Amino acid sequence: MPNKNIDFLITLQNLIDQRKKEMPENSYTTKLFQKGLNKIAQKVGEEAVELIIEAKDDNRELFLNESADLLYHFLVLLSAKGFRIEEVVEMLAQRHK
Repeated sequence: MPNKNIDFLITLQNLIDQRKKEMPENSYTTKLFQKGLNKIAQKVGEEAVELIIEAKDDNRELFLNESADLLYHFLVLLSAKGFRIEEVVEMLAQRHK
């Protein structure tokens, strides 16, 4: 069943791309871009580990929070590499055929 909230991923990546272009001060996303690709990739790895740890427990809120952190940092990594979430979705759709 489609969920319109999924469209928020595109909205969020648009905002991340805007931050990458404008680099506003006092933005966490700007700070990530300033640290460079290696640090962004490292952050994705850290968030993935934190998600795995939370997956072992039964705390729904912590699990979903870590999931959101991982997804956000993954979107930043996609933007840093010049890709879009739509391209990832297309790859998944092609695999499904």
